[in-house]
Amino acid sequence: MTESSNNPASYAILSPRSFDRFSQFITRELGIKMPPEKLPMLQSRLQRRLRQIKLDSLEDYQNYLFDLPETAAEWTEFINLVTTNKTDFFREPSHFDFLVRNALPAMALSSRSPWHFKLWCAGCSSGEEPYTLAMVLNDYKSSNPQFDFSILATDISTRVLDHARNAIYDEARIEPVPMEMRRRYLMRGKDRQQPRVRIVPELREKLRFGRLNFMSADYGIGETFDVIFFRNVMIYFDKSTQFRVLQRFCQHLKRGGYLFVGHAESLVGFDLPIKMVASSTFVKL
Repeated sequence: MTESSNNPASYAILSPRSFDRFSQFITRELGIKMPPEKLPMLQSRLQRRLRQIKLDSLEDYQNYLFDLPETAAEWTEFINLVTTNKTDFFREPSHFDFLVRNALPAMALSSRSPWHFKLWCAGCSSGEEPYTLAMVLNDYKSSNPQFDFSILATDISTRVLDHARNAIYDEARIEPVPMEMRRRYLMRGKDRQQPRVRIVPELREKLRFGRLNFMSADYGIGETFDVIFFRNVMIYFDKSTQFRVLQRFCQHLKRGGYLFVGHAESLVGFDLPIKMVASSTFVKL
């Protein structure tokens, strides 16, 4: 008999009623759309958690979870399970080209010298995007000595934030990174059976990571940014949630600063103090 057939959690069924309760919570508290067609996905993810905590049914897990106070550690585990984290180094590379060739020179004209540039990577997942940005910005710094930078990287999932802070990646993940950047910014591990790399300390010290729920009433961020990357996150929100979150971002973006969103995301119909200047790229008015 296989392990899965021996474990009731591996075939625990998520009833439509239980799914509705979970989905309403996920949409209300996290902003994430959870239509009925997502039931198999949620069921599969929750089955993994049942095996870990040795419960037999998803109904048992739901009753257990919703009886816990909001500060309980299991809520963090649940949020880690239900959030989707997909990212790559140099994903949608035209944005990084625009940042260096267009946005930074334009902002430099009105910036004081020395210029400390601040960037917010919102929805940073496991860190590939903010570390890509750190590589790009550090290269720019090398030819612009009056320029320095820092990056705030936030996500709701503690699991991916831990990964990002460690800054260790399987070697296969770095394929999109140009060879000269690999030489400058990546350290290779000694284990050739499981080849891995780590981001160099020089870049790691430029980033600070924090947990943030976009649905929170207070983001706890008192600063404004020159650039905000908010890419491939809105696709999980409905239109009203997208608008509310974008309004908050505009409050944290300096006038003349840039907002980058994913190529599959649209801001059509939103009344915001920004204008489009390139594909999925906006400047604050």
